[in-house]
Amino acid sequence: MEIDETLRDTRKQFYAYRNGIIADTLRRNGDPHKMIMGCQLTDVATIARGLEPGKELAQAFWQDRDSRECRMIAPMLYPPAEMEIDTALAWSLDVEDNEIADVLCHRLLRRLDCAQDLVKQLLSHEGRQARYTAYRLLLNIIITGNYEPSDGMRAIVEQELDTAPGDLKPILNSILEEI
Repeated sequence: MEIDETLRDTRKQFYAYRNGIIADTLRRNGDPHKMIMGCQLTDVATIARGLEPGKELAQAFWQDRDSRECRMIAPMLYPPAEMEIDTALAWSLDVEDNEIADVLCHRLLRRLDCAQDLVKQLLSHEGRQARYTAYRLLLNIIITGNYEPSDGMRAIVEQELDTAPGDLKPILNSILEEI
């Protein structure tokens, strides 16, 4: 099946799983996407299991910044062995909200051999979303046992905690508990 056809068919499936209550709640709470079907993560994962994972397909979904569900399914379809650190960094810096960061980190980035290096690269960026993504990924790799302890990381997390926005504080506290 051609990528354009797969995109069309998948969007139809998103529509079939749509949940207006969730979509309206997301809109009211400031979700940045123009197209919000309100699909639950489990629904998106179910749809993803019916697709053949592939780099090109995942990139096609990722490029649709207007669709919440397309951005959610992309990390589920990208084969981790094929993602290079430059692409991982580009995707991480392209994240538009915490929900997409959470899905990206949990479904893809934590599986990369370069995940810890990616955390360090993301922490060199000042943007709020880049920092959120970095710490979310750090927590993921600590929990999965793929983190090599670093003496300096505790100090970095403690320093960040002093000025962190409210949505980041629980993640930072969890990291400190885990390391």
